[in-house]
Amino acid sequence: MFSALHLIVAAIAAWLTIGALALVSVRDSARVIRLLFIIGTGVGLLLAVVAFMAIGQIAQSIVLPLGLPDLPFHLRLDSLSAFFLLLLGVTAAGISIFSAGYFRDSEGSAPGLLCLQYHTFLAAMALVLIADDAYVFMVAWESMALASYFLVTTDHRIAEVRRAGFLYLLIAHIGAIAILLCFGVLQGGSGDYSFGSMRSVILPGAWGSIAFLLALFGFGAKAGLLPLHIWLPEAHPAAPSPVSALMSGVMLKTAIYGLLRVTFDLLNGQLWWWGVVALVLGLVSALFGVIFATVQTDMKRLLAYSSIENIGIIVAGIGLTILFKSYDKTLLAALTLTATLYHALNHAVFKSLLFLATGSVLHATKERS
Repeated sequence: MFSALHLIVAAIAAWLTIGALALVSVRDSARVIRLLFIIGTGVGLLLAVVAFMAIGQIAQSIVLPLGLPDLPFHLRLDSLSAFFLLLLGVTAAGISIFSAGYFRDSEGSAPGLLCLQYHTFLAAMALVLIADDAYVFMVAWESMALASYFLVTTDHRIAEVRRAGFLYLLIAHIGAIAILLCFGVLQGGSGDYSFGSMRSVILPGAWGSIAFLLALFGFGAKAGLLPLHIWLPEAHPAAPSPVSALMSGVMLKTAIYGLLRVTFDLLNGQLWWWGVVALVLGLVSALFGVIFATVQTDMKRLLAYSSIENIGIIVAGIGLTILFKSYDKTLLAALTLTATLYHALNHAVFKSLLFLATGSVLHATKERS
C-alpha cells in the first residue's frame, strides 16, 4: 500500500515527467504546452490534498536508491513538511492554471523550455520539503536555485534581466554555502549527514549558536532578509509574472521551512538571544520593506519590497517563538508559531494573486507603473 510520502514522491516524478515531455514538444504548438500546464495543475492539487491529510499524522520515512552509491536519498514527511507541501500544492495549482494562458505567446524562450524549467522548479521545491539528509537537501536546494535562475532570465536578451539573474544566483550561492556549513556543524563530527543523526547530536559549547547563525544567514539570503535582500527587488521585475508569483509565494517559504527545520528540529534546544537576533532582524526587514514599498512606481518592484516586509514579519514570529520556547513558555511559543505559519500561508496566497494580477495588467497594457 502506498503511503502519503510515496504519493508525494510520485507527484514530484510527475512534475519532472511533464517537464521532460515539454522539452520533447519544444517545437510543437503552444496547445501541447498549455495542456501540460493544466496537467501540472492537477498534480499540484493532488499534492495539496495528500499533504493536508498528512498534517498531524505520524512521520513517514523512506530511503530511495538514488544519488551516489553510499549516499541514498533519505526522505521524510512530518507535519512541518506537510504544511509547507500544502502551501506549495495550493499555490502551484493556481499559478499553473494561470501560466497555461500566460505563456502561450512565449516570453523570450521556447514555451517547451519554459515548461521544463517551471516544473523542475516545482519538483525541486517539493524535494527540499521532504529531504531528510543534507545531501538530498542541497541537491534539491541548488536545483531549485538553478531552475529559478533560468526562469528569472527568461527574457535574457535584455541586459538588465541578465544582471538581475546574475545577482540572484550570486546571493543564492552565498546562502547555499552558509547552509552547507551549517549542516557541517550539525553533524558534529559524526560523518553522518542524515537529519536523523543530526537530531541526536548534542553540539558542545558555542557550536549550536554557530549552526543557528549560519542557518539564519543562509536561509535569510534566500528569504530576502536584510542585508542580503538586494536580489529580490531586481529579480521580480525581471521575471515573468507567474515566476515572480512562485518565487514570492513559495520559494521564499522554503527558506522559512529550512530555518524552522534547523532551529526547532535539528538543534537540541534554543537560546534566548537567538530569538532576539531573529526578532530584531525580522522587524528591521519588515520596516525597511514597507517604507521602500510605499515609494515604488513599478508594480512588481513594489510587490518585491512588500515580500521583504512580510518575510520580516514571519521571521519576527520565529524569533518570538524561540524566545518563548527558551523560557519554557510552551503555550505562547505554540501561539506565535501558529501565527507565523498562518501568515506564511496567507502571504503565499495573496502575494501570488497580486503578482498574477500584475501579469494580467502587463499583458493587457504593457505598462507596470
